[in-house]
Amino acid sequence: MEAWTFGGTLRRWRDRVDAATAGVQTGAHRRAAGLRREELAFLAGISVDYLTRLEQGRATTPSTQVVEALARALRISDAEREHLFHLAGLATPSRGVVSARISPSVQRLLDRLANTPVCVHDAAWNLIIANAPYDALMGQTSSWRGIERNAVWRNLVGPGSRAVHSPSGRAAFEEGLVATLRMTAGRYPSDQRLVALIEELRRASSTFVALWETAELPDSREHSRRKVIDHPDIGPITLDCDVLTVAGDDLRVTVYTAEPGSRDAENLNLTMVLGTQTFGDRVKRASHTRRA
Repeated sequence: MEAWTFGGTLRRWRDRVDAATAGVQTGAHRRAAGLRREELAFLAGISVDYLTRLEQGRATTPSTQVVEALARALRISDAEREHLFHLAGLATPSRGVVSARISPSVQRLLDRLANTPVCVHDAAWNLIIANAPYDALMGQTSSWRGIERNAVWRNLVGPGSRAVHSPSGRAAFEEGLVATLRMTAGRYPSDQRLVALIEELRRASSTFVALWETAELPDSREHSRRKVIDHPDIGPITLDCDVLTVAGDDLRVTVYTAEPGSRDAENLNLTMVLGTQTFGDRVKRASHTRRA
């Protein structure tokens, strides 16, 4: 019976995940079947200690966000995801709230882009996942928690990003963020997390308050933009930044690329050489962080 508890199910499903497919660097002498506990914890963005307590049944009230992150890291089907929420004593998130679900088909797309800087945001601009090349280009995201993972907050209140904007470009960028968030609020009026995010932005940013009433939607014909990323070790890198919308899942997939053979392409590759750490090193650091 223990195998069908929440913790027992995590252990069984962890054992069946192909580590290489999940992006884990595996050596020739690896003995573990599936994912090790610290590897799953890292992929889900929680501490090893918390995952241990979940698997052993000593922690029994995981949040919706933690269960969603575990489901994503375990790469389970929609039916299995629903079962995992049931075992956690939670209702599966409804269509009335912003979803952080990455479907298997979108995950396969991300796997194909494993050597390209890619990140995925939900409809409210919360960062769901960023791959290692993205972190190498833009800075580590794995330690971000809560509102720190929201792009609107980071750019209007928080530290921003490595992207360089002219004054007019910055204004247009902020306007687009707020306008798309306002659209999302209209689609998900009963999402309490989204309501709380908007209230926090109202309290923290006068720019947000002004834009909330006036911001116009960006030109839908503008599918691709050039961005300059100021990397601390390499300097400015000019890249194409494409935001792909996954309509059925209400996700935004952001992809950074450079013209093949260009100096920017060389510098982009260099960021990955300099910034992409071995998985083992990243897991070791993550094991000391607090759970989300």
